[in-house]
Amino acid sequence: MTGSTDPADLTAVELLRGYRSGALSPVEATRAALARAARAQELTNAFVTLDDAVRDEALAGAEASARRWQRGEPAGLLDGVPVTVKDMILQRGAPTLRGSRLVNPGLEWDEDGPSVARLREHGAVFLGKTTTPEFGWKGTTDSPLNGVTTNPYDTGRTTGGSSGGSGAAVALGAGPLSLGTDGGGSVRIPAAFCGIVALKATYGRVPLYPASPFGTLAHVGPMARDVRDTALLMDVVSGADPRDWSQLGPPAGGFVDALDGAADGVRGLRVAYSASFGGQVPVDRQVAAVVRGAVERLSDLGAYVEEADPRLCEGLAACQEAFHTLWFSGAARVVQPYGPQARERMDPGLREIVELGERYSALDYLAAVDVRMALGQSMGRFHQTYDVLVTPTVPITAFEAGAEVPKDSGYTRWTGWTPFTYPFNLTQQPALSLPCGVDGAGLPVGLQLVAARHRDALVLRTAQALYESGIADGIRPPESAVG
Repeated sequence: MTGSTDPADLTAVELLRGYRSGALSPVEATRAALARAARAQELTNAFVTLDDAVRDEALAGAEASARRWQRGEPAGLLDGVPVTVKDMILQRGAPTLRGSRLVNPGLEWDEDGPSVARLREHGAVFLGKTTTPEFGWKGTTDSPLNGVTTNPYDTGRTTGGSSGGSGAAVALGAGPLSLGTDGGGSVRIPAAFCGIVALKATYGRVPLYPASPFGTLAHVGPMARDVRDTALLMDVVSGADPRDWSQLGPPAGGFVDALDGAADGVRGLRVAYSASFGGQVPVDRQVAAVVRGAVERLSDLGAYVEEADPRLCEGLAACQEAFHTLWFSGAARVVQPYGPQARERMDPGLREIVELGERYSALDYLAAVDVRMALGQSMGRFHQTYDVLVTPTVPITAFEAGAEVPKDSGYTRWTGWTPFTYPFNLTQQPALSLPCGVDGAGLPVGLQLVAARHRDALVLRTAQALYESGIADGIRPPESAVG
């Protein structure tokens, strides 16, 4: 870490160590995180709501946690750790408006989603809900309801999305942990742009309720400042929940435990490095250089690294077309209950893809499922040869805030500049974004690690080995940003 004495700069693991020894109180940590949350809101617009009620509830939770620690009876693995939750996930007592003016805030908000329920059981302290584009539909974070969320490294640029508020909050110390959602890269994109870690686990590993209209593309994922915290949050949120009919059985072991001896565990690993999916993706020169340097560290750690490209269906364009069919159809289903008269109140870009989604037939949808299955089978064969696939998380660094695509890029939709992320929502594989350097402007670059389905622990262990090698050292927002 930074060597700072401010509790807001500590990881969850470090906070818990302080609570256990009595050197630090959950109340101190929560006050520090709330101060950073206020700064994050002022600087980046990372939160939906930060008012006296939110603050009072957080402090009350911290005080209850402090009493449990004093008795030597912590509630669970995260007792007293400040956390944030993306405003796509149900949280009891807090309206989940999904970045939309269509959702009625006056409904009864009396139920936690599965991952939030696990956080509550483990004693976490809730700081607030973080921003999202409307219904999480795109890879940047701005909405008619909450406005534009900006990047802590440069407030003229985007955080990415759709978990952009969470990315900014974690990067700025407004809680070391956050829950995001990922339907096409939505925890990994802001992780790359904000210099933090995020994991999209194997589909079903983290229970989800209510079921997403985007179907089995949608995941809940942990976002944190380092790999060990990411694994710790996975140990909490991967607990079973009967409301999710598609959840997986219990994991084979603890995710934190899987990090033990990570550096030795990489030795002999078969790693495929795909710099551009066989020339199909134009990658920024500086991004390519930073990621290549990180891949060389895997070789230094004893992994067998080979440049190899997975076979993506009939090419990346076919994958994108299939993803669009599934994603745009999901968007149409999301807004269907609100009726056609609500369209004028929506994000114009969302309105466009809803209109496209309404034109697809059931046969179009099933054809996209066929492409998805073929891609999954192809990646299954790929991982018989290679344990881990490495790519850039995103082929660029953060661009101007408030835009869906970079200016003059020629892209029409956010999927144009996120070709490394959404294919692994189609295949349901675990994929993790790890900060691995910065470009010439000081903007973070992310590296993506992908493994076969159910091999989440392998992805985390490989990421931990890279993290221990110092790959993310010094990647931190400017001092002027943290206040």
